[in-house]
Amino acid sequence: MPQFLRRPLPLALLIAGLAELLFAWRVTIPSKPYFDEVHYVPAARTLLALAHPANIEHPLLAKELIALGIWLFGDDPLGWRMLSTLAGSAVVAGVFALVWLGTRRLRPALVASVLTLVNFTVFVQARIAMLDGFMAAFVILGATSLLWSMHGAPGQVRRRWCLGAVLLGLATACKWTAAPYVAFAALAYLLLRRGRPDRWPGLGPVMALALLGGVSVATYFLTFIPAFFYAQEPLTLATLLPFQWTMFQQQTQVLPAHTYQSAWYTWPFDWRPIWYLYEPVDGAQRGVLLLGNPAVMWGGLVAVLACAGAWLRTRAIRPGAAAGLWIASIAIWPLIPKSLGFFYYYYLPSIWLAVVLAVALDHWRARLRYWDEVVVMLAVGLFLHFYPILSAAPLAGPGAFARWIWLDSWA
Repeated sequence: MPQFLRRPLPLALLIAGLAELLFAWRVTIPSKPYFDEVHYVPAARTLLALAHPANIEHPLLAKELIALGIWLFGDDPLGWRMLSTLAGSAVVAGVFALVWLGTRRLRPALVASVLTLVNFTVFVQARIAMLDGFMAAFVILGATSLLWSMHGAPGQVRRRWCLGAVLLGLATACKWTAAPYVAFAALAYLLLRRGRPDRWPGLGPVMALALLGGVSVATYFLTFIPAFFYAQEPLTLATLLPFQWTMFQQQTQVLPAHTYQSAWYTWPFDWRPIWYLYEPVDGAQRGVLLLGNPAVMWGGLVAVLACAGAWLRTRAIRPGAAAGLWIASIAIWPLIPKSLGFFYYYYLPSIWLAVVLAVALDHWRARLRYWDEVVVMLAVGLFLHFYPILSAAPLAGPGAFARWIWLDSWA
């Protein structure tokens, strides 16, 4: 490895650049909106025109970012999806930074970022104009900033902590499912600082929690500013809070059964993926399947059990924190009052699996030796195998999907 890549920042930038090239390659195919783009692209157009409320069941920020892409690149597939590719690259770089800050070792950081890059969920969500990609990017960058703030001079600690709070507020402004991560951050701070005042020097519990809550909430509400300028039905200070209740009612309404619905407890097993696209388009049969890379999804579950066991036996902080991150991210779903569940709700927890795998392989490196290389090669190999039905590549015909169907529930 060249000497300059033995430092975390150049290596992280290289990984992010490679991710962006991969995500942006032929991102304009299909050339028409597909899956939930049929909701969010029109909503972004309406928002860009400041015409009236649209798609009111979700906050504004992710749709504002899609609208920004349209404004920068045009109202076409490149404009709809370009900022999603950047969000995906931020996810990959953020995972690298998070694991490096947590372990201070380049090898597990590199392993985690590569596993994230070739996890099918990240690739697919980086190439579609949906809300989840932006939400995940802000959550991961927010968590990274909060971890970054753990060490440093008191002034640096507070600035980095506030940056993390801003990013978590932005995540919640993309999709409400990010809100629990503010509470997770507060709990992690209290647990990690207990008996260790050298962590987050100069930032006591009262100030830390007040800044985390206050800054994230203020950031969330500031993203509604464009809605105050709608030509029809603009928001006002008097209607801003009642509008949150309207959003909640929309989110919790009872919906009819859907072909691709699935229960939250099936998501970790890659049981019921979603065909975002499977039809003739742009002159060929094409498909996009939201599926998790089996090496990451199933291997990650083994890593979660191993890391949780290590914490229970020895109170090892790094494996325990990694396992806890995934466990908390899936444990919120039985509590969220949604009438239907879909596999893409698992997007953010699926990203944490790469973190848990990398931490586990590093923690037991003396025993496992080069298993991390085996896992990475397996994950990359599976990515190359499944690439045609992740990227909307031309397929042989309507029945071509059978080549990639391992389980009947994937069809």
